[in-house]
Amino acid sequence: MQKLVGYSGEGDFSHGKSMYTNPKDLGIFTSHGHHMEVYSLPCKRSRSRINAPFIFNGQIHKKPKTTIEILPDECLFEIFKRLNGTQERSSCASVSKHWLNLLSTIRKDEFTQSLNQQPNAHLSRFLKGKKATDIRLLAIAVGASSHGGLGSLSINGNNVTRGVTNLGLKAISRNCPSLTDLSLWNLSSISDEAIIEIANECHNLEKLDFCQIPISDNSLIAIAKNCPNLKELSIESCSNIGNEGLQAIGQRCQNLKSISIKNCSQVGDQGITSLLSSSSSSSYSLMKLKLESLNISDMSLAVIGHYGIKITDLALTRLCKVTEKGFWVMGSGQGLQKLKSLTITSCFGVTDLGLEALGRGCPNLKQFALRKCAFLSDNGIMSFAEVALSLETILLEECHRVTQYGVFNMVLKSKLKNLTLENCFGIKDLVPWNGIPFRCSDSVKSLSIRNCPGFGNNSLMLFGRICPQLQNVEFTGLHGITDEGFAPLIECCEPGLVSVSLSSCPKLTDKLVSELCKIHGGTLETLNLDGCTSITDSSLVSIASDCLLLTELGVSGSGITDSGVRALACTVQLNLQILSISNCRLVSDESLPFLVKLGESLVGLNVRQCHGIGNSGVGLLVDQLWNCDILS
Repeated sequence: MQKLVGYSGEGDFSHGKSMYTNPKDLGIFTSHGHHMEVYSLPCKRSRSRINAPFIFNGQIHKKPKTTIEILPDECLFEIFKRLNGTQERSSCASVSKHWLNLLSTIRKDEFTQSLNQQPNAHLSRFLKGKKATDIRLLAIAVGASSHGGLGSLSINGNNVTRGVTNLGLKAISRNCPSLTDLSLWNLSSISDEAIIEIANECHNLEKLDFCQIPISDNSLIAIAKNCPNLKELSIESCSNIGNEGLQAIGQRCQNLKSISIKNCSQVGDQGITSLLSSSSSSSYSLMKLKLESLNISDMSLAVIGHYGIKITDLALTRLCKVTEKGFWVMGSGQGLQKLKSLTITSCFGVTDLGLEALGRGCPNLKQFALRKCAFLSDNGIMSFAEVALSLETILLEECHRVTQYGVFNMVLKSKLKNLTLENCFGIKDLVPWNGIPFRCSDSVKSLSIRNCPGFGNNSLMLFGRICPQLQNVEFTGLHGITDEGFAPLIECCEPGLVSVSLSSCPKLTDKLVSELCKIHGGTLETLNLDGCTSITDSSLVSIASDCLLLTELGVSGSGITDSGVRALACTVQLNLQILSISNCRLVSDESLPFLVKLGESLVGLNVRQCHGIGNSGVGLLVDQLWNCDILS
């Protein structure tokens, strides 16, 4: 200090130099702190300021934490429990991830202050892809607990780096005991621990959907013990789930209405039989059953046929070990008296004998879909239709041994209302009267033929003759039919056609459309001519003048121009709601005023790949047709 007082401006004490050679002596001028501010002596030009860390006794001292940050989690937990409002809890959850995590560990019933909320105001949340993270689940858990609770949660995750784990699902279980609907797809980082926690806390669960998650029978056992209200269960591609879990579900879940099991390699006959046997509680309530790609045999189908007394909907897909005997026993069991809908896909055990037994054993069957059954022939579908007295709808897809002879006789021997044939290569366009009795079926109202390359004019004319009550027809991808084949069907339909779809039938022309509009214009409501390349403006003129009830029109990929659109717009009576003109290359911006006029009634407009309409034209349509959904 003496040196400083006696300093006269000369010597070593000058700008940029220290009067003390030992840095520790600087401590006599500073106070305790993380940094200190050091000022040099005054200078004529400027005054420099230096910010440096504070060194005391050779050590760097850090800034101490604030009081709230050094509180242990136990104290924060007690503070958070006493928050008495939704806003306060949400604000605290927004401070940091640490606080959010702490708040999510508090169960809803542990808060000392209850919130004024509606008990039934359950929320629904859906997370997908990168949005499916633990942080979002924690936020949902805290927020939903303050707004009536979470009712439905769906997670479809493929986030490998920061995906959903047990942490997020545990937070949901603690904060959302009102959860009734849970769907978990593609979550590789969760385990039985999370599902067991949910089962222990969420006793109101009614619907569960698991797909590609690594859980085992332990999860199903916990669900069976703690979720008595379970009504729907779907399990897909869960390789660790087997018979033991299904046995627990079958014994304890008395309210189970629907179950779907797909691609679970450890599920066998024991698991399926335990769901449906007489000693199981679920057998008295189960109404919908779907089994796909399982290692089950004829035994499971026998149990279904005997104990499925409440089943109304049954779907069997890719059951490779099931033979003809299994389907025959299932039909002969007389337990499927209430079955109304049956779908069988890619089951090579389906034969004519088994199909007839199913028809006899299911007297109330109304809807039947048969796909990719290679050994089924005409005899099978004819005998089935003859004994299934309540049958109304049938779909045959890729049943290549079925011919037009079997189809027409099936129609005449039953009371079918709806018939669909798809990708059936056994259908050949033979002489119409070849073995077909000349009778009419007054019950068939709807006919759909899709991508059957052998279906031609003769088959079409025969359908027109034996089905005079048709109201809805759909012919897709039939390159063999022409105006001459379709005309007799138009003339024979007595009540009037309501819906006509002729998609991708390139040989149909304006002449057919003109005749169709003249005869059925008073009843026609839907007309689809997509992909009919021979259709031009002449068809639109006929439609505009005769089809006063038409609400849906599709002419995508046709040869129409701006003149055809103008003809539609100039018709006062026409009240179109949906119009599709996509891929019509001859439609240009000149059609915009007419499309705007049509838009007064339109709710849907498709102008995709109309290269003649520019971006500015599409923008005009969007601005003008504010009440219409536009695809461009």
